[in-house]
Amino acid sequence: MTRLKTAFAGLLLTAALIGGGAYALSFAQPETHAAPIPAAPPTVPVVAEPAQSGDVPIYLRGIGTVVAYNTVTVRTQVQGQITQIGFTEGQRVHAGDLLAQIDPRPFQAQLDQAIGNSERDKAQLINAQANLARDTPLLAKGWVTPQQVDLDKANAGQFVGAIQADQGAIENARVQLDFTRITSPIDGVAGIRQIDIGNVVHPTDATGIVVVTQMQPISVVFTLPESDLPEIQAREAKGTLTVLAYSQHGNTELDRGTLLLVNNEINQPTGTLQLKATFPNPAERLWPGQLVDSRLLIQTRHDGLTVPAPAVQRGPSGSYVYVVKPDGTVENRAVTVGQIGSKHALIDTGLQRGEEVVVDGQSKLQPGTHVTLLQGQAARAAAQEATDTAQQTVIP
Repeated sequence: MTRLKTAFAGLLLTAALIGGGAYALSFAQPETHAAPIPAAPPTVPVVAEPAQSGDVPIYLRGIGTVVAYNTVTVRTQVQGQITQIGFTEGQRVHAGDLLAQIDPRPFQAQLDQAIGNSERDKAQLINAQANLARDTPLLAKGWVTPQQVDLDKANAGQFVGAIQADQGAIENARVQLDFTRITSPIDGVAGIRQIDIGNVVHPTDATGIVVVTQMQPISVVFTLPESDLPEIQAREAKGTLTVLAYSQHGNTELDRGTLLLVNNEINQPTGTLQLKATFPNPAERLWPGQLVDSRLLIQTRHDGLTVPAPAVQRGPSGSYVYVVKPDGTVENRAVTVGQIGSKHALIDTGLQRGEEVVVDGQSKLQPGTHVTLLQGQAARAAAQEATDTAQQTVIP
């Protein structure tokens, strides 16, 4: 019995030692976990479009001012009181249309007086010629003296001269009467009226009656650097050059015309050349005094490579674009820009047709960044916003 108790106690002690050792071992062993899965690199949403090829017009661009083909300050040529106004401000008038009427009565009276003088002198001429015709035969018979015949000839000649003077007076009076009708000398648009009914006008009045401006055709005077002169001369020798007029922001075409002349001297202080173009202006979208973006078409480059204008960025080393690579990352690619407009840029070197370039979202990119290409409405909205920004900042 005593041996049994002793053996049982030994077993209990052994179990306790084994349990305690296992418990201690559990704290001594470090906790182990599965290896972490590396996180995917962050991506940046961007809008991209492929580089395309096609016919690209090449322009020389300058700031121009619209100049009316003809501008006339309509003035009176006689003094008198205005009795009628024949136009409204801003009205389109034609050559010969009545603009104002001066009281014609004093001038009609002068015309009537000149006509009366002419009739009197014609009657006296008839009498002098009758005297001459009667006295000439009597001279041969000695019934009148030679002095009488000479006097008859002198009287007839005097009245011939008087009639000629009367005719001049009649023409002058008729012209003065015609001047009381003040008409438009050209087709155009009437400006602000400078007189009212009842005013007395004079030929020396500084402001005149109204300014009429011809709108069709119309001209644009613009400047280009003098370094462009040889190319302009070479292209002009092959035919007439086309000039396009755009709004100041460069996003709206106003009209198309032709180059009229290249000025005969270069402005030395500015180093610029002045040119003048004429436009038909059928819709009258060109207005005198308006500033426009003038574009002289020099040539059309066939199979020219173009990208949207917002894709072109400028850095310390020049122009560059972000190109989307097949692995979904972007690279910084230096390019040579032939010309850049409000919507597209012509790329001379640095790109191939079909390569995707980032149009919007460049501010968050650097070489090697992973990108996600936006599609659909989101892409169109972002691209339009980038284009609008480029149009506001593009420099001709």
